[in-house]
Amino acid sequence: MRGRFDGRRVVVTGAARGIGAEIARRFAAEGATVAVLDRLAVEAKGVARDIGGIAHEVDLRDVGATRAAVSGAIGELGGIDVLVNNAGILRFAALLDIDPDEWDDVFAVNTRSMLVTTQVAARVMIEGSGGVIVNSASMGGKTGGAGQAHYAASKAAVIALTRAAAAELGPHGIRVNCVCPGYVPTEMGAATRTPEKIEAWSALSPLGRLGEPEDVAGVVAFLASDDARYLTGQALNVTGGMITH
Repeated sequence: MRGRFDGRRVVVTGAARGIGAEIARRFAAEGATVAVLDRLAVEAKGVARDIGGIAHEVDLRDVGATRAAVSGAIGELGGIDVLVNNAGILRFAALLDIDPDEWDDVFAVNTRSMLVTTQVAARVMIEGSGGVIVNSASMGGKTGGAGQAHYAASKAAVIALTRAAAAELGPHGIRVNCVCPGYVPTEMGAATRTPEKIEAWSALSPLGRLGEPEDVAGVVAFLASDDARYLTGQALNVTGGMITH
């Protein structure tokens, strides 16, 4: 059986572990050749080795390095059909205690890097036959969240960037959407996760559980597939019904 993404070339940022690694695995399982981009070089190479892809080490806070890594990955792949901007960082701090430098750091990774990667990939897609971009936002980008104003604001900006990019790139045959995951236990945020919090978060979902990386990867794969060919500019909740707007 042929895969949905046979022959497709996919770049995934933040794919060394967690949701990003599962996204990379999902595309590879369905026939794509995947480039894994992450600052965690050893883990990224491990994922790439497991899926028959390639890996590039990059700190997405560095604009020049980000451009070079994406361009290099596209060159190795021989082009690009799908870009998944998954990389992100989470910081906790009370609103009145947020340091402006930490604010800038969160936005550099969570939002600015998506602008940079999109600029590089979209130029190649425009020269070709179009493509798909899927960004990772968050439920927090729609609801906010006490103790994480910088994270929530950066993810709200991702939603706005997605909609603007969809409007500008649509005429070139490029679809741009984003996913807004809810609570998905991964390495990110693990230091503050307790059994009590997991129980409380699970109770917020009508399904009675937290999300899993596979839940998000499946929606990302759908958005990148031809089944979603008339979907663009959307911010899809993957929250188990925790929010429905």
